[in-house]
Amino acid sequence: MTELGIGIGWRPEIAEAVEGLSGVDWVEVVAENICADHLPDSLTRLRERGVTVVPHGVSLGLGGADRPDPARLAALGEKAVALGAPLVTEHIAFVRAGGPLTATPQLEAGHLLPVPRTWDALDVLCENVRIAQDALPVPLALENIAALVSWPGEEMSEGRFLAELVERTGVRLLIDVANLHTNHVNRGEDPARALSELPVEAIAYVHVAGGVERDGVWHDTHAHPVPRAVLDVLADLASRVAPPGVLLERDDDFPAAEELADELRAIRMTAAAAAGIRSAGAARVGTAHQHGAPFSRPAPEAPLLIGAGARVSGGFMPGGARDVPDAPLAVPETAPAPQPGARQRVAVAQAALLSALVAGTPVPEGFDSRRLGVQSRALAAKRAGVVAKVAPELPEILGKGYRPAFLAYARYRPMTGGYRRDALDFAEHLLVAGRPEDPAARRRLTEWWQDRSGSRPPGRATRLVRAARHALVRR
Repeated sequence: MTELGIGIGWRPEIAEAVEGLSGVDWVEVVAENICADHLPDSLTRLRERGVTVVPHGVSLGLGGADRPDPARLAALGEKAVALGAPLVTEHIAFVRAGGPLTATPQLEAGHLLPVPRTWDALDVLCENVRIAQDALPVPLALENIAALVSWPGEEMSEGRFLAELVERTGVRLLIDVANLHTNHVNRGEDPARALSELPVEAIAYVHVAGGVERDGVWHDTHAHPVPRAVLDVLADLASRVAPPGVLLERDDDFPAAEELADELRAIRMTAAAAAGIRSAGAARVGTAHQHGAPFSRPAPEAPLLIGAGARVSGGFMPGGARDVPDAPLAVPETAPAPQPGARQRVAVAQAALLSALVAGTPVPEGFDSRRLGVQSRALAAKRAGVVAKVAPELPEILGKGYRPAFLAYARYRPMTGGYRRDALDFAEHLLVAGRPEDPAARRRLTEWWQDRSGSRPPGRATRLVRAARHALVRR
């Protein structure tokens, strides 16, 4: 398994800073933000310098009820090959729901939503993971996500759920210690318990990121400095096992290069200090055994289940990426198929939750309505922010009215496609309503919409059909 070292998430906004930072052994890039046949010049230069680049996907939705989309899998694999990546990563999450399994319109979350920790959901996830592993040209690692809400009737802890996933599929883990902290604040889950239950030897690498607490809710923003509490979780993890890599994530409100360097330095020092504690503990155990002190010999370890052809590494190496040969690991021949009806049960539950979050339908039984309200507003705010980046002309045309207008639109208008489609639908919604009121702004918005949609604003019949469609979505 590849030893990565200390890394940082590559983003276009900080590309120059990342290239200039010392001590960066590798970078991670959001897979959906690049094209396999036209890589950003900055990534090309980093690769030429020997810096490892890992694609990190956000749209597969392997925790969803549907089987993975072959086109999305193929695109992710092409990017891994183009980057010469040793692995690809994704999330244990669902990002869309509805469709044929529920006979309802498919909805897009535009965000990573938690999978219920139930046996049904685990069965579905495991089959989806095996489909993805068979399709991808390199090993796959999956990340635990942060959550604002808890599913009612969960049957496993997070650590147990991850351990079962690894045992059944051999998938590697990308452990985000900031997400463990988030779930501690928001859901009362103990990070130490999660680390004690999950198979730490399966860790491919670790994410570290910042966030902020508002009204007792921790928001995993990736736009704030890494707090001490998150570094403490990193220290706990690194005292248990040597992670092959640790990476700093930053997605917004990018600081100066000096501040990024300081955060990388704090991460490196935290990992190094924990490694010293781990080594000292191992030495004490060895000394106690040599001197005849009571010592309980651990049972022989079962073979660690990792992706096909994978090998386990010896641990964290701050000096850069390299492969460490070890004995090949056992891989399960087959994963049990989901129980009859499991996919449909998961589909119905996820569609009900997502519809409540993005389409204003009633809160499903057992959920905390206040927390769902927080999550719903967070999803709408994220949509507004991403649409503003995808279509910067919209906030330019609408000025200060952009954000409140978009949030009002998003309250009952779920996203059914990507963010570019969302931008067009939002503009169409305003034009149909005769907005904005300023004629010059409305003319500019009309020209923008026509230029990108290739159509004229819809007539009365089309508006009635679309209104009926949105009414059905809200039921």
